[in-house]
Amino acid sequence: MNREDFSMLDGNLIYFDNGATTLKPKCVVQSVVDYYSKYCANAHRGDYQNSQKVDSMYEGVREKVKNFIHAKEASEIIFTSGATDGLNRVVFGYFKSHLKPGDEVLLTESEHASNVLPWFVLAREIGIQVRYIPLDSHYEVTLENVKRAINDKTKVISLAYVTNVVGDIRPMRDICELAHKHGILVVGDGAQSISHIRTDVGWDDIDFFVASAHKMYGPTGVGFLYGKFDLLTEMDPISYGGGMNAMYLSDGYMELREVPIKFEAGTQNIAGVIGMGAAIDYLNQIGMQKIIKHEHQLKEYLVMKLKDLNSVILYNEDVVGSILAFNVKDIFSQDVAVYLDRHHVCIRSGNHCSKILNQVFNVNSTCRISLAFYNTYEEVDQFIESIKNIENIWQEIL
Repeated sequence: MNREDFSMLDGNLIYFDNGATTLKPKCVVQSVVDYYSKYCANAHRGDYQNSQKVDSMYEGVREKVKNFIHAKEASEIIFTSGATDGLNRVVFGYFKSHLKPGDEVLLTESEHASNVLPWFVLAREIGIQVRYIPLDSHYEVTLENVKRAINDKTKVISLAYVTNVVGDIRPMRDICELAHKHGILVVGDGAQSISHIRTDVGWDDIDFFVASAHKMYGPTGVGFLYGKFDLLTEMDPISYGGGMNAMYLSDGYMELREVPIKFEAGTQNIAGVIGMGAAIDYLNQIGMQKIIKHEHQLKEYLVMKLKDLNSVILYNEDVVGSILAFNVKDIFSQDVAVYLDRHHVCIRSGNHCSKILNQVFNVNSTCRISLAFYNTYEEVDQFIESIKNIENIWQEIL
């Protein structure tokens, strides 16, 4: 689907590592080139025509993000360098001043490092407690397990909408409803979900939500943070500088600008923001429902084909989503990845920045296929043929 839009797919490359980063369509690349070559200027800095055009383009993307995730106001959108940056801003800009020693934060053991390590640091700095919601037999989060994990000390639940190894889609609306009844705030990591499921932060009633553009067919080094406006007004910046201050005096007095500009100190990744806007336009043009349907059907086909191979171990075959974790018996995952590269197939191997999950899988390393809408049934068939012949691995990679 739409493969002609991706220059990297002109040859024989089979790209199954979309959970790490997606390929970029020509329209996104062109939008970045146009900024640098046709109207390059800083944002919110000049009174001349090019600068005003940049202002319009830059703030227009804020509106596009708002509409794409169904937020109430564009002012609830903060541009970041990606989901990791967004999570750190939430943890250290908001919760560091709103939690106290003994307060508990609920995660799961399948969270990405970016949704674990900042909480570990906060635990060391102010004495909060990090606990984990148990996963079920399919490594998924159930509402019942969330209920069991909550107690009177629970103040935050921080979860990925879709995890980057298991690929499970969490019931975030139900979790938010339950959490808010207990006065608990919910943080949503949308890095793996933003281009694979429909996002509606208003319907879910999520308190904070983060995402990265490079996982939604946009540039690297840019993303966004959504927060409910009243929460953002209570959140502190974690960086200070030009653009975000209204005034400051030599005696140390300073006034910050309003949300969201107070969180965007210095020159932002303007080209990246514009490219992210082009990626959103591109996804809207294709249609999220069409994308979701194709990816789910392709995942089912992939699982069906792999289940016929006795040499393959599947870890999340029953999970709905576009991610599949597997291993080949008696062959280290990285060796499998190197072998498949010889056949022009790109996959991920390792622990995928989810090192705690190894304790749940009881395996140190897995292979991961993460699909996108431009992947095809023919590519799956070619991959299967390569795996069938993997007994030749040592002749090929040594």
